[in-house]
Amino acid sequence: MSEPLVLVEKTDGIATVTLNRPEAMNALSRALRRELVRTFEEVKSDGEVGVVILTGSGRAFCAGLDLKELGSQQGEADNAVAGADVVRAVEGCGRPVIGAINGFAITGGFELALACDFLIASAAARFADTHARVGVMPGWGLSQKLSRLIGIGRAKELSLTGNYLSAEKAEQWGLVNRVVPPEDLLPLCRALANDMLSCDRETMLGYKRVIDAGYADTLANGLRLETKASLEHIKGQTPEKIEARRAAVQQRGRAQKS
Repeated sequence: MSEPLVLVEKTDGIATVTLNRPEAMNALSRALRRELVRTFEEVKSDGEVGVVILTGSGRAFCAGLDLKELGSQQGEADNAVAGADVVRAVEGCGRPVIGAINGFAITGGFELALACDFLIASAAARFADTHARVGVMPGWGLSQKLSRLIGIGRAKELSLTGNYLSAEKAEQWGLVNRVVPPEDLLPLCRALANDMLSCDRETMLGYKRVIDAGYADTLANGLRLETKASLEHIKGQTPEKIEARRAAVQQRGRAQKS
């Protein structure tokens, strides 16, 4: 019996989703893409899941599209459409998604990483955008997202050369939040996920939606979105709820100082 293409572990509100084609550096075959979309649709409908961690098995996070398939069967257009579905599934699951970048994140794999809310990288992680080298135009968002994250000059350097970016340089450029030894990658991601789960869930998820919507718009429209969301949210609050949460925040602050 063959190994599943996607491994899912659900524990205490955290779903750890692992791409599982290590022999192919987790390249995004059609079958793997379909399974990823199905997995994130399942996560979206699972009320017990509050945070997702996305990672890869073996030495790669994801090597991008399966180039053997790209040159055969239905060709590039079909791959581009299906890959965009994967990105939309990750972005639309309604939960924070932490990208645990364990190794190579190349081209389509780089785009998959950018679908996550933020990235934590193993020291073994490497990023590369090889679209121009392979002769394929990006279609899953990389050309627009990367420049907004690290600046247009750095994005052009990466995308127009196809050169690799180390985990350490990715942290310096603001692409990843932290770089840790490989053995610490998932424990740190789980600790951050638990920090999120300790917040008020409705507020935390609503906050994520406001950040995402505002980031995709102008600052002026983003501020209007925030005001509207704040006014809607406060309707469901009571002084007792706010006081209880304030006390919990103070207690947590005292605990973190010790």
